[in-house]
Amino acid sequence: MPKIKLPVFLPPALLLLASTIYSLYDPADFLVKVKAANDWILYHFGWLFSSGTLFFFLLCIWIYFSPLAKVKIGGKDAQPMLTRWQWFSITLCTTIAIGILFWATAEPLYHLHTPPGGIGVKAESPEAARFALSTMFLHWTFTPYSIYTVAGLMFAIAYYNLKQPFSLGSMLYPLIGARKPGVWSHTIDAVCLYSLVAGMAASLGAGILTVAGGMERFFGIQDSPTLLFLIALVIVFSFIVSAITGLFNGIRILSNINTYAFFVLALFVLFFGPTRFLFAYGAESMADYARTFFPRSLSLGVDKSWADSWTVFYWANWLAWTPVTALFLGRVAIGYTVRDFINYNLVLPSLFSIVWMLIFSGSAVYMDFVGHTANLYSTLQKQGPEGVIYAVLDQLPLAQLTGLAFLSTAFLSYVAGADANTSAMSSLSSTGISPESPEAPIWIKIVWGSLVGLIAWVMIANAGIDGIKMASTLGGFPALFLVLAVALGLVKILLKPGKYLEI
Repeated sequence: MPKIKLPVFLPPALLLLASTIYSLYDPADFLVKVKAANDWILYHFGWLFSSGTLFFFLLCIWIYFSPLAKVKIGGKDAQPMLTRWQWFSITLCTTIAIGILFWATAEPLYHLHTPPGGIGVKAESPEAARFALSTMFLHWTFTPYSIYTVAGLMFAIAYYNLKQPFSLGSMLYPLIGARKPGVWSHTIDAVCLYSLVAGMAASLGAGILTVAGGMERFFGIQDSPTLLFLIALVIVFSFIVSAITGLFNGIRILSNINTYAFFVLALFVLFFGPTRFLFAYGAESMADYARTFFPRSLSLGVDKSWADSWTVFYWANWLAWTPVTALFLGRVAIGYTVRDFINYNLVLPSLFSIVWMLIFSGSAVYMDFVGHTANLYSTLQKQGPEGVIYAVLDQLPLAQLTGLAFLSTAFLSYVAGADANTSAMSSLSSTGISPESPEAPIWIKIVWGSLVGLIAWVMIANAGIDGIKMASTLGGFPALFLVLAVALGLVKILLKPGKYLEI
């Protein structure tokens, strides 16, 4: 019977709770200190975020074409716990789903109207429009998913094939060997729990703002700290209840519904939107993405402040989620090969995200700049990013119906993702977790879910979008070093696979 693991649970929980109390007591001073820490990280380690994430992507390619790709997770006799469709939908909805809903229409407008210095692109030009979509491909497809894939794959191999404990420290087995979990392992778990809460709070902040934008659009309820708190409360309650139902009940059902909703929304906008423009514009932007992939991945030739505010912010956000998300993604992969793992955690979600960005980001650019059917940039400046998607849908048939459908999908997206991570966080904080006993005590799930919601509300109520970005960077910083170590462990396995696994 799983019980609480106090050395893992208490340090991040108490630190996060103390930070939240202080932020409520003196929000101005709290934000000054958080911003100072955020700026220091970006100034000194922005280069490591960029080069590290590029390394993860290249490592995934190496693994895909190596003998390791044929290894079955869990051993030759292991049986899958999920169908391939269930696996795809769960991966899609528990990783960056709320992000593509929140940013797909708003972010390209920033890049269109205020492109970075150093790339020779004039604002509000055809070149800026192409840069906007190619940047969406960079920020939302292969690179972020490769971060999750590296960590998730290492955990799956360590947990199922190498028979290591349910701990993030197990991912370091190739580097440090078989050691009984102790202070070092508990420290890693505790630090990564802190990182994930910050990352989840950042993404929950985006989810709260998306729902708040819908509440203002459809019900005329003005944005306020009270409204944001109530939305956070409902979302947190929902994902805690879903997490309590168990690993393959709430998550599986929500992900399935959500994935179908994604496809319906995307096909609707593609059919009724500027279809011909999207295909031509998408082809040009994809070519630009491929041509500039390596320099822009390393933030070369672009203004550093822009790179820190956008590209590095995203890498930090994915990294904040990565260690604990890896526990979940690795745990559901049993019975499939390593190549299958890369297909369902990197290739297929990235291709879906490319299509999503092509349709939604492309439609936003067309309506604002090419067709001049809506002044979306004005909406962005007046209402914030959360209002742009509803302004886009207003230009299409059945705007009221599709807007409400989008609002519901945004709500379910965060619930599905937070459900998976709350389950993983709670299991990490518990003893006795195994393939036969995968669920943590209910009260631990309630505590973690409540903390995530409280921190998200504090950050967006006091700092809005800037609060989301600062929370992401602070969470991603410690996780960066763990995932780099995990990647080096995978390299060690690749160089001598027979030493660790049956090839």
